[in-house]
Amino acid sequence: MVLDGRELRLQRLVGDGRAVIIAVDHGLFDGPIPAMEDLPKTVGKINPQVDAVLLSPGMLRHCHAIFARPKRPLAVVRLNWNTVYCFGLGYREAPSVYTLDAESALREGMDIALVSLTLETGSERRDAENVEIFSKLTSDCHRLGIAVIGEYFPTESDKLTPAEMHKQVLLGSRIVAELGADAIKTFYTHRFSDVTASCPVPVFGLGAERLPTQREALELAAREVADGARGVVFGRNAIQVPSPFDFQAALCAVVKQGKAVDDAVRDHRLE
Repeated sequence: MVLDGRELRLQRLVGDGRAVIIAVDHGLFDGPIPAMEDLPKTVGKINPQVDAVLLSPGMLRHCHAIFARPKRPLAVVRLNWNTVYCFGLGYREAPSVYTLDAESALREGMDIALVSLTLETGSERRDAENVEIFSKLTSDCHRLGIAVIGEYFPTESDKLTPAEMHKQVLLGSRIVAELGADAIKTFYTHRFSDVTASCPVPVFGLGAERLPTQREALELAAREVADGARGVVFGRNAIQVPSPFDFQAALCAVVKQGKAVDDAVRDHRLE
């Protein structure tokens, strides 16, 4: 069987193992947060062991140096924007809009697209519009041979109970897969193995909010892969630490090699 372009990109990201993706697209929703004020400088210090970097369309050209390395990470580019991420601005309606079309992103150097979906916004029409945008971007990417990581992000995620979060993630992740995503990025839940078992594509677990210690962040990653995740997408927990380079090496050891958290903490001298 001959693999097409999107299958080759997905194979390079995940292969037969697990992937580590570092997210630095926070400025698209939060502006310049600590440790990401100078994004090209931040990205330049990312450990070359990671498989991909998630960033916004406008920052791809400013952070090009990391993608010119001999052993470079894949460039995952976010192609739509939703108010659901803007916690500081108090938005609640969660509409989705385009940030860049697939063809332009490909010209800029995108390897893999990230397209997000939010449902249960309180408006059936808005939910349908969000699905329409997700489907259009995914179809456009596939036409160009680009794999799509579909992100399911619940509304008001910071206010959901564990049971509510799981219900939304289980439902939304399957819908994202049904709409054609080649992989899924979403929140870890207390029954995450149900989520990974119900999706026929690789599922990546989020790092989500900043955890108190690096050990706790590694423990989260270990739980995610133990429950069937084919990798993780960590942002604040992999960047806002004393030594991002060392933490990312430890994260790769836990996720990609299955190293015990205690051993990773010791070997990489994490606090």
